[in-house]
Amino acid sequence: MFILLKIIIRVLRSSRFCFILLFLTFIISCSKNQQKTMKEEKPITILVQPFKDIPSEKVQMVTNEIKKVYPYIKILDPIDFPENTYYKERNRYRADSIIKFLSKNAKEGFVIIGLTSKDISTTKGKIKDFGVMGLGFTPGKACVASNFRLNKQNSNEQFFKIAIHELGHTQGLRHCPEKTCFMRDAQGKNPTDEETDFCKKCKQVLINKNWKFNSI
Repeated sequence: MFILLKIIIRVLRSSRFCFILLFLTFIISCSKNQQKTMKEEKPITILVQPFKDIPSEKVQMVTNEIKKVYPYIKILDPIDFPENTYYKERNRYRADSIIKFLSKNAKEGFVIIGLTSKDISTTKGKIKDFGVMGLGFTPGKACVASNFRLNKQNSNEQFFKIAIHELGHTQGLRHCPEKTCFMRDAQGKNPTDEETDFCKKCKQVLINKNWKFNSI
């Protein structure tokens, strides 16, 4: 009887050891697979699509400023506005139509931002044609920014902040209550001079979407 009990204890101990060994093997395997997936994932590339109306130096300036925050960015050759984006009644270009056009050319792993000096607009509530500085859908594959409505004194910096704000929308970010965050709601005004960076919460959302910041 004693010998039988001893054998049972040995079997139980052996089973417990096997279970622990299997569990540890599973954990290590999952960890390796996760590390492999993280290495294989490529950061999103921002494609800057200038329209032919905007000076090349403005495009380069915005691109250089974005690079300080996010390094993976490329400038495309300038293009004409599609005919269906022009709103003749107000001599404006419809931002939503521009985004639809740009989205058709956006492949997986890329997001496109259109840059223009023309006045752009969209429908806001009951207002059919509401002038805006930029527009981006949340989430989306493309967005657009215009320097038409910016203050002349600090237009370059403001233009960059409008661009990075709309890019944030494409990645699923909504307006942020932090006054210094790039995702702050303009509320019909231009508070860009008070914005300094993405707040920690917004930046973490972008990091989770595989954005690779120059500094965190």
